[in-house]
Amino acid sequence: MKVLIIEDELPAAKRLCAILNEADKDIIVEGVKESISSACKWINENNTPDLIFMDIQLSDGLSFEIFKQVEIKCPVIFTTAFDEYALQAFKVNSIDYLLKPIEINDLKSSLKKFDEMKKFFSSEGELKHYSQILKAITQGLPIYKSRFLIKSGQSFYRVGIEDCAYFHLENKLTYLVLFNGKKHLLDFSLDELEKQLDLKKYFRANRQYIINIEAITSVHNFFGGKLKLRLKPETDDNVIVSREKVTALKLWMGA
Repeated sequence: MKVLIIEDELPAAKRLCAILNEADKDIIVEGVKESISSACKWINENNTPDLIFMDIQLSDGLSFEIFKQVEIKCPVIFTTAFDEYALQAFKVNSIDYLLKPIEINDLKSSLKKFDEMKKFFSSEGELKHYSQILKAITQGLPIYKSRFLIKSGQSFYRVGIEDCAYFHLENKLTYLVLFNGKKHLLDFSLDELEKQLDLKKYFRANRQYIINIEAITSVHNFFGGKLKLRLKPETDDNVIVSREKVTALKLWMGA
């Protein structure tokens, strides 16, 4: 992973380089810039890094000015000795906010958050255009997974979310079942998928199933005030909605 550091204090920059190397040996620091002007020049003249670590108070002003002068197309983790700018930081490309002196565990947590974002928004190992993602984040717009990368033998191919009928747990493994009946193993847990799917279209019926509304062919009363769902493609399981979730299911299906 390639990173740019924007920091006007040399000891702080050196410490950040050191703990980045300690946290992840694969991180390459592409440059260290100490001012708004030098940072803007570097960003204009070089390829976009994967991530920027940016101090807020620089030698020639606040680093928020950088966003006014150049287009930043990657996420930013702000680093500062003061917490008064936290709200302003999250109005731009910030995915995290670290207070100095930066502790390695806090840094690892920020890097983990970045990795989770990459996994969430990746397609065939490449990030979507971050400017669109971050624009949606800063405007409070929901972003949902639109496709999955499926392995078949030695090959990979994409599956659109519109082709996904349901996700289910089987022998502690998560499977995706398509409307055409094909079944694929996924690297996501159902809990992870529930956070990534549009819940207007998908419902967590129970611990084993998340279901596309288009996959439900009929709903039947079941003993104990529960409901039983019939799906397409059909499944050998009894897909049961607990009594506690019955009202939520009815509201969801009628929304």
